[in-house]
Amino acid sequence: MGRQTVPGDGQGRQPANEEDQLRGECYALLAGLLCEPPSESLLALTADIDGDETSMGLAFTALTRTAAQTGTDAVAREFQDLFIGVGSGELKPYGSYYLTGFLYEKPLAKLRHDMAQLGIARLEDVKEPEDHIASLCEIMAGLISGEFGGKPGVPADLQTQQWFFQRHLAPWAQLFFTDLEQAASARFYVPVGTIGRLFMEIETTAFEMAA
Repeated sequence: MGRQTVPGDGQGRQPANEEDQLRGECYALLAGLLCEPPSESLLALTADIDGDETSMGLAFTALTRTAAQTGTDAVAREFQDLFIGVGSGELKPYGSYYLTGFLYEKPLAKLRHDMAQLGIARLEDVKEPEDHIASLCEIMAGLISGEFGGKPGVPADLQTQQWFFQRHLAPWAQLFFTDLEQAASARFYVPVGTIGRLFMEIETTAFEMAA
């Protein structure tokens, strides 16, 4: 799994409860599948995920089935068509683009300011701007696990998680995942879009209830 950001003070540890651990793992999976074409090992890991009869569980079952039937070369071609293309892919997975119609706009500047407050920086060899959906999911996973922000190894409190989510994911991520779910070039990434859309709905509701 690729990385786009480096931690500040956190050293990383498992969240305090099973629910938060599952949340962190879902964010990390989305980040891994969206930052670059998944490796053979990530595809194999994805193919072993168990689903259930809930809407999210059924989406994971669909992803598992698709991952088991799709090779890395086919997924890499799909990733290219969706996110890179010749000049541009079918989708542009950046907060600035979804919120303003352009790249490198005010939402990115706001994100960089907030990342600095949390002690998080983009890796030097990463060329994508920080408001890429994979980077934002990676940051949320790190806040939940304690890898990013706060005291060393201590998960960020719920208020910090909610603050980051509402500022940088809630305004656009659900729309992006809906677009991914419906993209003409998507096959493997259709259930990824479904999982992301449902997960953003769940996170939004949970944060609202906790407020």
